[in-house]
Amino acid sequence: MPMIETRDGTRLYAKSWGDGPPVVLIHGWPLSGDSWDPVSHALAEAGFRAIAYDRRGFGRSDQPSGGYDYDTFADDLADVMAAMGASENTALVGFSMGGGEIARYLSRHGGQGVSRVALVSSVVPYMLQTDDNPDGVPQATFEDMTEGMLTDRAKFFTSFFKDFYGVGLLSQPVSDEVLHLSWVTAMQAGLRPTLLSAQAFATTDFRPDLASFRVPTLIIHGTSDKTVPIDATGRAIARAVPHATLLEYDGEPHGVFATQTDRLTRDLIDFVSGREADEVSQEVIDTLTAQTMVAPTF
Repeated sequence: MPMIETRDGTRLYAKSWGDGPPVVLIHGWPLSGDSWDPVSHALAEAGFRAIAYDRRGFGRSDQPSGGYDYDTFADDLADVMAAMGASENTALVGFSMGGGEIARYLSRHGGQGVSRVALVSSVVPYMLQTDDNPDGVPQATFEDMTEGMLTDRAKFFTSFFKDFYGVGLLSQPVSDEVLHLSWVTAMQAGLRPTLLSAQAFATTDFRPDLASFRVPTLIIHGTSDKTVPIDATGRAIARAVPHATLLEYDGEPHGVFATQTDRLTRDLIDFVSGREADEVSQEVIDTLTAQTMVAPTF
């Protein structure tokens, strides 16, 4: 698989499976492109070319000192698309902080070559709680995360992934092996990239980028996501992008690529194929403004 050199000289690991219309899959924090493997395999089997890459600082990619901001992440995505020949009729799928790359690519690069986009458990449009974003996550939560990673990163991620996958005393949506694999992957990333990328997804306001969503848009989000609360993100995007389709996965946590692999794969293949998704939740979108939103917990 190729190492792609970006415009600032950073080398990114990328892989491509299958032939057909390209689908570029962008992973979440603090994982790697391998988190998309089951979906990538299914896309390849369904006649698509699945392209996944490791974000700078993560997985097998270089770990430069800087460049952990969404302008650079979007430029990295553009460079991956160019190097992999995904220059037209390309679908973009972003999980968690990967949704931010899509939003910024659409605005910064004019959505060049993109035919449709899917945001899965995405941080778009704005994670941070502010006066004009009351459903966001309090700054103190992100400060606690930073302190935890600086004090004992290994211990922090052991706890983090339990919330990520919705593991509790009475629930075990994923195996212990999945938790361990995620922990190992997170520990392969550099500490500095991990910290600076967290700062980027916690503080970047993508609301100005939403006007650039001019292609079919699918939003998939678990209603019990404690990592990226749906009220501040998935539901907010559904209100702001009139042509978007919101699929709420009832009771699901953040890491739906592992807890609902088959369902997510089916919904994504339907979407990139141009078929209607199985569950169109327009009724949810229509009633959002009438709901009393509860402040999210991270």
